[in-house]
Amino acid sequence: MQLSTKQKQHLKAQAHPLKTVVQLGSNGLTEGVIAEIEAAISHHELIKVKAPGAEKELRDQIAATIAEQTQSELVQIIGNVMVFYRTSDLNKIQLPRR
Repeated sequence: MQLSTKQKQHLKAQAHPLKTVVQLGSNGLTEGVIAEIEAAISHHELIKVKAPGAEKELRDQIAATIAEQTQSELVQIIGNVMVFYRTSDLNKIQLPRR
């Protein structure tokens, strides 16, 4: 699934008031963290993940890995916070047309 610019803007607005759902610890991105992200994104569709202390290149790698392993779309990265979206069967979030 490829999100258009309009759809990403819509999701960014939706994500703004959300609290961070998953925070990476000192062990980094582990199987347990991926499982937690998978459960959260299945339930909420749009989530925030925080990777404190990670440098830009490492954050980019972490974001790419999360998106790949959870089949989700990276919406944005702001500082240490990454926003991911994946549609579910319930379609809680209605995206604008492309």
